[in-house]
Amino acid sequence: MKVNYHTHTTRCHHATGADREYVEAAIRAGLSVLGFSDHSPYYFPNGYYSGHRMFPTDIEGYITSLLSLKKEYEKDITIFIGFEAEYYPKYFDKTLELLSPYPYDYLILGQHFAQNEIGEQDVFHGGGEEMLARYVDVCIEGIGRGVFFYLAHPDVFHFVGDAASYERQMRRLCLAALEKHIPLEINLLGIRVKRNYPNELFWKIAGETGNEVIFGCDSHDPESLAKKSGLWMAENLIHKYQLKRIEPMTPFIPAKPDAAGHSRSI
Repeated sequence: MKVNYHTHTTRCHHATGADREYVEAAIRAGLSVLGFSDHSPYYFPNGYYSGHRMFPTDIEGYITSLLSLKKEYEKDITIFIGFEAEYYPKYFDKTLELLSPYPYDYLILGQHFAQNEIGEQDVFHGGGEEMLARYVDVCIEGIGRGVFFYLAHPDVFHFVGDAASYERQMRRLCLAALEKHIPLEINLLGIRVKRNYPNELFWKIAGETGNEVIFGCDSHDPESLAKKSGLWMAENLIHKYQLKRIEPMTPFIPAKPDAAGHSRSI
């Protein structure tokens, strides 16, 4: 594994370690590319602040710190700056407006709620086909915006139901990602901490559909960048389901949205 675009920082309130420690751990692990993608601040109405993502006031320090490290370590590793963001249709354009002034490189879509985190259960705690369908719908709408590099942990949804229903909904997601040329992430954190994902049925579907697949450490501590546990299972999924693994040296997004939500060249 030479590239990782899924790395968090303490600004999300549930990660540990200084920014520099992540960079140095990545170098020790032999990575060529390290992408930071902390949980994006999000615009919400009525003064609501999410407790599991950076605050809007954290953006400046995040960008400044990573630009400095990018320059300092440029001979040792390539650093990219990104955000992991949900797609909440009601608030997404305002969030893009919030991020627009800053020189970030990419966004990854990490959908932890079926529609909106205010007053809604997250996808970790189980749901049936109706909730899964809403999760798939919002992911498809999100990747259709053309602003995301890839879809993180697409199989994060803890489904409670029959395999046929799961396959019906997740095949829709895989086909939509294929149509939009959006890679799907095998999430190594899910393996390391024994969560409900990676889900083997999902990756069987992705293999049949022909999706491109990328590995993501989803690091919330520097040491996780060097841990090899989890890689063997991810590689086994690649071989078992004949998945098309990619390791892009740059986040291949042709355009970044401006304050109005329209695309502009990076």
